[in-house]
Amino acid sequence: MASWVSILLFLFWLSVSQAQGGSGKIPTVEFISETLINNVVQDPQTGRIYLGAVNNIFQLSPSLQKEARTETGPKKDAKTCTPPASGCQDTVLMPNSNKLLLVHPSNGSLIVCGSRYRGICSLLNLSNVEQELYYNDNKGERTYVASIEDNVNVVSVMSNYTKNGRTFKVFLVGKGYGSLDSTKLISTRILEDYQDWVVFENIIEASAVQTAPFVLKYLHDFQHAFKEDGFVYFLFSRTLDGTDNKNLTFVSRLCENDQHYYSYTELQLTCGTNNRYNKVQAAYVTFPGKELARVMSQSGNYGTVTSFTKVLFMVAHPDDDESDSALCMYPLNSINQQLMDIISACYRASGQCLIVPSCYPFPLQKDALGNFKCGAEHLLSPLASKPAFALKADAALTMSVHLTAVTVAVENDHTIAFLGSANGEVFKVHLRPGAPLIIFHVVIIQITKVPVQTCLEMKDCQSCVGLRDPYCGWCVLEGRCTRRSECRRAEEKNGWLWSPKQQCVKIVSFSPSNLSCRKTGKVQLCLFLTQTVSDFLCSLLLSLFSLHANCPRFENPDPVLIPVGYKTRISFEGINLKHYQVNWPHSTPNMHLSSRERNTLFLFVDIPLTEKRKNTTGSFLVTLYNCAVERNDCSLCKNADPKYKCVWCSKKLACVYEKLCDPLPSNTECPDPEITNISPLFGPVLGGISITISGSNLGIDQGDIKSIRVAGKPCIHEPEKYSVSKRVVCEIGPADKADWGEVEIEVNGGKRGTSSVSFTYRDPMPEEVMPNRGPKAGGTLITISGLFLNAGSKEDVQVTIGGVNCREYRVDKVPSDPLDVVMKYGKRTTKSIPASFRFVENPTVQDHQPKAITALRASHSLFPLQGRGFSKAMTTKEAQAFVGDVQCVVNTLQDDKLFLEPPSTTPRAPTRSKHQHRETGSENLELMIKFGKGEWVVDSVQYETKNDFPLYIIIPAVIVPMLLIITISVYCYRRKSQQAEREYEKVKHQLENLEESVRDRCKKEFTDLMIEMEDHTNDLNEGRIPFLDYKTYTDRVFFLPSKDGANDVMITGKLDIPEARKATVIQSLNQFSNLLNSKTFLINFIRTLERSHDFNARAKVYFASLLTVALHGKLEYYTDIMRTLLLELMEEYVNSKNPKLMLRRSETVVERMLCNWMSICLYQFLKDSAGEPLYKLFKAIKHQIEKGPVDVRVKKAKYTLNDTGLLGDDVEYSVLTLQVLVQGEGPDVTPVKVLNCDTISQVKEKIIEQVYRNLPYSQRPKVDSVTLEWRPGSTGQILSDLDLTSQKEGRWKRINTLAHYNVRDNATLVLSKVQHTQQNYDQNQENHEERNALLEDDKVFHLVRPTDELDETKSKRGSIKDKSMTKAITEIYLTRLLSVKGTLQQFVDDFFRSVLCSGAVVPPAVKYFFDFLDEQALKHNNVDEETIHIWKTNSLPLRFWVNILKNPHFIFDVHVSEVVDASLSVIAQTFMDACTKSEHKLSRDSPSNKLLYAKEISTYKKMVDDYYKGIRQMVSVSDQDMNTHLAEVSRSHTDKLNTHVALHQLYQYASKYYDGIIASLEEDPAAQSKQLALRLQQIAAALENKVTDL
Repeated sequence: MASWVSILLFLFWLSVSQAQGGSGKIPTVEFISETLINNVVQDPQTGRIYLGAVNNIFQLSPSLQKEARTETGPKKDAKTCTPPASGCQDTVLMPNSNKLLLVHPSNGSLIVCGSRYRGICSLLNLSNVEQELYYNDNKGERTYVASIEDNVNVVSVMSNYTKNGRTFKVFLVGKGYGSLDSTKLISTRILEDYQDWVVFENIIEASAVQTAPFVLKYLHDFQHAFKEDGFVYFLFSRTLDGTDNKNLTFVSRLCENDQHYYSYTELQLTCGTNNRYNKVQAAYVTFPGKELARVMSQSGNYGTVTSFTKVLFMVAHPDDDESDSALCMYPLNSINQQLMDIISACYRASGQCLIVPSCYPFPLQKDALGNFKCGAEHLLSPLASKPAFALKADAALTMSVHLTAVTVAVENDHTIAFLGSANGEVFKVHLRPGAPLIIFHVVIIQITKVPVQTCLEMKDCQSCVGLRDPYCGWCVLEGRCTRRSECRRAEEKNGWLWSPKQQCVKIVSFSPSNLSCRKTGKVQLCLFLTQTVSDFLCSLLLSLFSLHANCPRFENPDPVLIPVGYKTRISFEGINLKHYQVNWPHSTPNMHLSSRERNTLFLFVDIPLTEKRKNTTGSFLVTLYNCAVERNDCSLCKNADPKYKCVWCSKKLACVYEKLCDPLPSNTECPDPEITNISPLFGPVLGGISITISGSNLGIDQGDIKSIRVAGKPCIHEPEKYSVSKRVVCEIGPADKADWGEVEIEVNGGKRGTSSVSFTYRDPMPEEVMPNRGPKAGGTLITISGLFLNAGSKEDVQVTIGGVNCREYRVDKVPSDPLDVVMKYGKRTTKSIPASFRFVENPTVQDHQPKAITALRASHSLFPLQGRGFSKAMTTKEAQAFVGDVQCVVNTLQDDKLFLEPPSTTPRAPTRSKHQHRETGSENLELMIKFGKGEWVVDSVQYETKNDFPLYIIIPAVIVPMLLIITISVYCYRRKSQQAEREYEKVKHQLENLEESVRDRCKKEFTDLMIEMEDHTNDLNEGRIPFLDYKTYTDRVFFLPSKDGANDVMITGKLDIPEARKATVIQSLNQFSNLLNSKTFLINFIRTLERSHDFNARAKVYFASLLTVALHGKLEYYTDIMRTLLLELMEEYVNSKNPKLMLRRSETVVERMLCNWMSICLYQFLKDSAGEPLYKLFKAIKHQIEKGPVDVRVKKAKYTLNDTGLLGDDVEYSVLTLQVLVQGEGPDVTPVKVLNCDTISQVKEKIIEQVYRNLPYSQRPKVDSVTLEWRPGSTGQILSDLDLTSQKEGRWKRINTLAHYNVRDNATLVLSKVQHTQQNYDQNQENHEERNALLEDDKVFHLVRPTDELDETKSKRGSIKDKSMTKAITEIYLTRLLSVKGTLQQFVDDFFRSVLCSGAVVPPAVKYFFDFLDEQALKHNNVDEETIHIWKTNSLPLRFWVNILKNPHFIFDVHVSEVVDASLSVIAQTFMDACTKSEHKLSRDSPSNKLLYAKEISTYKKMVDDYYKGIRQMVSVSDQDMNTHLAEVSRSHTDKLNTHVALHQLYQYASKYYDGIIASLEEDPAAQSKQLALRLQQIAAALENKVTDL
């Protein structure tokens, strides 16, 4: 027979399968796809082939015949679309390339992943791919498996995953990086829904090999995946790091049961001299042939290799030359040994790993590597080798083609590789000692099935051995070129010739050379069949053809019975052989079989001739038989007809022809009986029922059954029901009590068999009969309930009522006496329910109304029957009623009445008069009541179809009055509505008049503000929003509120460490960082601190911020810790506290961790979305406040939103435009608007802000570093806040303003920086000290003097008036709040919309955390929707947005004055009010701040509710996707933070609470197993420079 290989155009897959042999050239079979084929897989059980092509999945038979096809594309999609596509815009039809095709044989499905819809997979039926078993595109990013990019490869392998004692089928996926894909390098995907997991979800998270930095830096290109001996391997190429584009080939290994990827280790593979062939293209893993294994071992380059050592065969090419390829070989035992060397080097020595910057050389126990062979949480991962650890291999074969596929087969201990190229070429290579030999080269298009050998095409020995093909050799005794397995006598010496030296055996002479045809004789034939015939008997027709025109005829064959598989000599007589001449052995007669299988025949001819008759053909009939067919056990075999000579061969465990069993069994005993089934499994204690025992080897005849025992009790054999070897029936005996046990059977020869299932004796106990009465007509269906009633089969149980079978009972006396219901099981068991059933009178019908049923009434009324005995004889469900041929529904059943629902369709009588129907429109129908077997014809009824009143009369009579009533009602309603509307318009007009003045003022102010803000908007459009960089942002959010403020060590980044110890401290801090990365240690650390009484709220906040910086490099791990602590906090609040109070304040470490986590995750959202409207709001508030007077002493302003910061005096002022010249910066003059009531410092601030508006605040000159000079004439005057000219009002001194200096509009001022010469410095220092001394005087004021300190004398300028005469009431000026509020409303609304709009971009962290809260709330019964709302409000708006809103300098490089801060606080309070569920009841006593935004609060509340609902309806963010996002943040920003400073500060806490932490670790078993206390002690010794006993 021939072997075939299926080959794809790009040769992704090669497979060898069996095909039938024959003579002549073997045809090729091909299947052509209209689109490019991406993947090919084969079902190992059925041999079916599945093609994954662009837009199609094909299902082919093993002979490449198309069985089914399903279309997968093109689909409407967009690269940035998040499924489902129906919710995306700008979608277009895009082709769907197949990325992954994997057979899941255990549930008969095919895993299919395409390039559309973010790589979502589906499950198709293996038997028919047109049937989709599973697909769901609503589960979010956690189910995205493949890649949408064409150049990203995906590989996969099936595996198992165990959780909670349950094993799941999963598949591990290796996927490269696409710019729009998730960054999961390795993922484990589940294939069923379980708890929170969904199909195709990645169930292993928080792994270092799944992080964005790892993927983006190395850019893996996967080519192959396989598993072996409990490990999963991935073969890929990648760059060494982000700076070098050269690819290197790696094999990575994972323990199959590693549920955290701790064991992930990479080993570099080099191929060829100097690793020339550095980029892997394909691979195949199999056992080598003995010859190749011997050569590999002898070379000394591969270690010890045997034919039982699997080898990785790999094809690769250089980066710069795809046309040069090589085949390299790597034994798996060498790969595993090298991987262990890498792990050992990293754990025990200070080995440098490629992925991990450094290994932590902590002391391991002697057997630690054995204990942690699959890694552990506290050990380093992932690991990769340096080039020094690379496993090297020479190129076993080089070719000048681009090889893209490889598969390897073994034939007769020789190893043959089939190599495929990118051009569709196939090379067959004999991997032999010395140079490999290319045997043939074919070119394939599409997918084609071609033979891997062409032995049968060679007609002589020389051409056969000339192929030098391990598949082909010359079968000497058969005279043909075959595979060794097809030559039956190949094991004999020189029986099958395969020689690289091309040697053949030749026939020198033979005798006799010919035979005469004139004599009578016999022809002897020998045949040999190589395949099993599936039919038990089949006919074989042999035809012999002569070389002459006259052919012979053959008769009387002997023997007629031919056993399959045994060489048999047949004798027969020949007629008409006159002209027949046999040139033996040069010619062999052709022979033909009528069976379905082709078989090889051997023919030996001895021909005596008898007469001269001419005939062309002769034939005879023989019978083939196979002993094994339908005789699959010994007993059936021995029961066969003796003429077949079948025996049970214990060596083969099969029924065969006697001469095929070697040695021939003399008197073979059959194996012990085997019992496979018992029916029934239960029986009564008294026995008396028959049970059927099924199995094999249960004897040859009924006499072989010696004994049967059931549960230890004898069982009487029933011979008449016996079936040879398969079935035994017996009657069980009684038992003393309810018992159970196995069934045991003994057959002739003492052989015994015992069942694997048990038989149980039970005592049936019937208890109740329902119903307990029925009519004497019978037919009542009764139900008997009780215990253990299934003690026997249906045939064993009989039920009698009153001693008569219930099916045959008839009664004359009614009502009868209560009768016993008796159940009889078999012959011995009788159970009775006394007086449980009685017969009653049949129901009688006396009358019914109405006599006629109309079609109209039939659908709206009940039809009553009057009688008696209804409820006693039947129930509503048992009663049936018929009108004609239509059944009526029995609605209600009483003892004297039966209510029927008339038929909904028109009934018909079996026979009726057409003439009558035409004339009257009605017909007489029988009304019949039926119950059980009793039927009673009540009477005849008429079913009328005509109406008494036509519709044209009924409809107007009903509709006209209704329309009249409706018209009157509408008129009255409109009259009242118009009256109410007039009243409403009157009140509305009054309100509009009252608000007109405020509205006009707001409009004017808003117009002015928009004009003034135009310059600021232009600045924003030019990208001039002064966002802080990430480090400054986190420093201010985390540490600016600390007690040291801007001088905090985390902000300055300065550690006071002696230079001599700096290296030791840094190394120890790295070790401390590794310790913090142990979840067991960190949880114990935090719990110990929080149990300490002196660990106050401020310390918790600071500690959490330090922890955030220290773990910033692994934010996914930080998130995992935060989730764990939050779950504990949630349990505490839900079970013992008020759940609504959770997350309200930062009273625990985890609450501050959550605040920091939100700050980290929303930084980019601030820059991209919310930052601009927040900055505009800040600038608008600042500009609006500075438009009016601002008192620098009392921090109050004329224009503000805060009533406590409202300037309560009507200060006179005017606007001035100053022409400012900056000294040393050219002649350009900058116009600046100021107020004449501004202090000199206020003027400086406005000038600096205008002149340096393109610079952030931190880069601008400070007010104290510049001087302002006014030059009204030839001389200049230095302006300052306080000097000798400052005005005094009694004991009070007024701060100087522009009005004090009498500066006019359009005046020119010079701004100059303070020169830092010693003289100037001393002078400025004196001026500065003088100014500070003056300002420190408590009797200094700006615009308003304190009310209790008013001087009796009036001010010379008149701005401060006598209290008793002109002091204004502050409340008069509250309308200014409305004016400012109206002016700023658009900016407030814009900011709120940017934050609370779920229709726009929602940060993934918000969706992820809100889903987490929803998920946990469902697990607790006492958490309602209001509580969930409060949790969400406390975690996001109150914890983050309010903080940012009140402190814009946390995100922007700006200065926030106290006056601006007061207005921001009002907006922040409004934001907080909008997020609460409680309603605020307003009154005259309510704060002005509450009243100010009272109208807008309801709108904002709805925005918050819609925001929360919108987020809940969004597609979920999986742990995998969240971790990817966090990993990207870690990669982008970690190196900018003061990580070592944070670690040093954290260690101060560890040192302070050292004893408690050590005690906690020593009590924790998990910490003990990881030696965490020991590691902390070592770190403490190194950091504190102590000598310990360690």
